[in-house]
Amino acid sequence: MKDVRIGLDIAQMVFQVHGVDEPGKSVLKKTLSRSELLNFFANTPASLIGIEACAGSHYWARELIKLGHDARLMSAQFVSPYRKSGKNDANDAEAICEAVGRPNMRLVPVKSEEAQAVLAVHRARALTVSERTALVNQVRGLLGEFGIVAGQGIAQAGRLLAEIGAGGRQLPLLARETVGELHDRLRTLDERILAYDRKISVLAKACEPARRLMAIEGVGPVTATALVASVGNASAFKSGRQFAAWLGLTPRQNSRGGKTKLGSISKRGDVTLRTLLIHGTRSVLRLTADKTDRKSRWAEALKERACANVAAVALAAKKARIIWAMRSRGTEYQVAS
Repeated sequence: MKDVRIGLDIAQMVFQVHGVDEPGKSVLKKTLSRSELLNFFANTPASLIGIEACAGSHYWARELIKLGHDARLMSAQFVSPYRKSGKNDANDAEAICEAVGRPNMRLVPVKSEEAQAVLAVHRARALTVSERTALVNQVRGLLGEFGIVAGQGIAQAGRLLAEIGAGGRQLPLLARETVGELHDRLRTLDERILAYDRKISVLAKACEPARRLMAIEGVGPVTATALVASVGNASAFKSGRQFAAWLGLTPRQNSRGGKTKLGSISKRGDVTLRTLLIHGTRSVLRLTADKTDRKSRWAEALKERACANVAAVALAAKKARIIWAMRSRGTEYQVAS
């Protein structure tokens, strides 16, 4: 089995392997259990192995690289066109094997254990934030049944709940007890989110690339650590525009016949990173009206010509290009005049 290219379809317990030789003839079709996988590849000559980027794929890629293989991750959307017939494990493995052999295939960088540990903190924080949002929405709905309307924002809801707990609003005893229990849960979630924020701040201060990224307006510890952990080696992108396109911040094209037609942003890539960058630029846009530098004048003109949302996305795309330059070249952020 020399010069074999392998497609590996991973799952929880059952793994499908498909290999071809250099001319492209199938030489390997095998189903392995989870316990057999590493032992099988430990006794296989070093090969090019393709894996779809999904849950657990980074772990298996790291383990295969330790065994001397060239493990590469690919997005599922780039693999599916190579599937010849119905979807099953064998056909998926064959499609992965075919896709990884394409010379221009776009690859997903393999994340280290340290990067995934940082991202685990981010995912836990995001889950807690979503739980708090759901809790506040439920409280708003319950209080609305008694004619009590809370103002917009988490802080307004918290102040209203504190007022109800102090007896400032008339509610039946049973409803007051229930709302008090929900208020206790809200305070607990606030404490957890604050603890995650403090942990992320410590991680950002200890990470030199994250500290440099925080010099950019609208990039705080959460955004900086998420970028460093998710992107890894920014040199894998040829340009800042390619990096912005990977984040889904560039327009979707429907061009033909030499005529360029651009639509809305593609929304490809990591939803979390794109959301953090866009929300960060919203905070910057609130201050551009009082500034006279070139970027602020450009942003204000775009807001007048289009709208604040379009300006926020456009400024986030510019910020993505700056981040790519800083990460790939190791430069410092320079404030433009």
